[in-house]
Amino acid sequence: MSPGDGEQVLSYPIPSEAALEPPAEWAALRQRCPVARVKLPSGDEATLLTRYDDVKQVLADPRFTRLLNADDAARLSDNESGGLFSTDMAQVIPDSGEGHQRWRRLVGKWFTAKRMAALRPVMAEMAEQLIDDMIKHDQPADLKACLGFPLPVYVICDLLGVPAADRDRFAYWSDTLLNLTRYGQTEIDAAQAEFIQYMADHVAAKRAQPSEDLLSELIKESDADGGRLSDVELLATGMALLVAGHETTANMIGKMVGMLLADRARWERLLADRSLVRSAVEEALRFDANPGFGMPRYLGEEAEVGGTVLPRGTTVICSMAAANRDESVFDGADEMDLGRSPNPHLAFGSGAHSCLGQALARTELQVVLEVLLRRLPSLELAVAAEDLQRVDGLVVGGLREVLVRW
Repeated sequence: MSPGDGEQVLSYPIPSEAALEPPAEWAALRQRCPVARVKLPSGDEATLLTRYDDVKQVLADPRFTRLLNADDAARLSDNESGGLFSTDMAQVIPDSGEGHQRWRRLVGKWFTAKRMAALRPVMAEMAEQLIDDMIKHDQPADLKACLGFPLPVYVICDLLGVPAADRDRFAYWSDTLLNLTRYGQTEIDAAQAEFIQYMADHVAAKRAQPSEDLLSELIKESDADGGRLSDVELLATGMALLVAGHETTANMIGKMVGMLLADRARWERLLADRSLVRSAVEEALRFDANPGFGMPRYLGEEAEVGGTVLPRGTTVICSMAAANRDESVFDGADEMDLGRSPNPHLAFGSGAHSCLGQALARTELQVVLEVLLRRLPSLELAVAAEDLQRVDGLVVGGLREVLVRW
């Protein structure tokens, strides 16, 4: 059978009634149409997967590639470039095979749990300073702007040896890469040219005068390895880490705190038992109903998913967030259980392309939560949870602001 025969084609992304709540359609799709046809912001059609097993299968299957540069691949956005996954820079980092494994080995050394544990004190100090600055000003404060956004930027700038003073420029550049609807093609092209030039200059400076940061070490290690990363690969790596390393975690900090404060009993439980911080972070990642676009994949040959044959040329959207609410895998999937264990959520993907920076993201989220619980135990939302507003149009989901008082 073909996907979604006789079914109405849904517009995607599917809107939700409230910022922290999933669209009602997710449960219906998982039950009745787990392989569904959807229309993207570009007007092109794609296939949406919402069941855990199907999403996990596709993310681990090398026949489904992350590059959307084929002529018959769906364009995600309504601008000419088609969105983040269609850009020239997205094609520089090897997608599969030995080249991809080698790139992950070189870069992944910097994102081990051991290295992240060593960074914890620095992250905690940054969080303390940001909270100090926040509480000097009037209440309510926007936790996303005061803490959620600057902390991951400081950390990733530190890792890359990039001046934190340039963080506002990164914010704009990454927004043009990640926003599907806000910018015109001329504006996107100009921003990306600035970003590429900035990173090219940065890589050249690091090659001339290496220091202790990730890019300098990549230059040294890859030179010693004999098959060094080219300047364009280093440039693409730097850009990818800057975008992925701050936008996703910055938004997740805001959403995590919003979820925990939306039901006061959750916050009180953490205050009573700080040992739950790690499992609470994992549950916030699983429970996130607003992660953004999902993970697109392009199918270069016919394949079967969920009992449905997908033809060559299909663009698939894997909704990890819908999969993370699959009752067949998670007991009480629509309940936020701060002690849930095991918790095999797919927030960081699965397989060879699972998120390289997941140890960094986990550590930042844990540190933020630990410091907030210690410093601001009386923290509460300054607006009703149902009045929180989503950021529209982003590949990465987030809240516009998270107003809090203490």
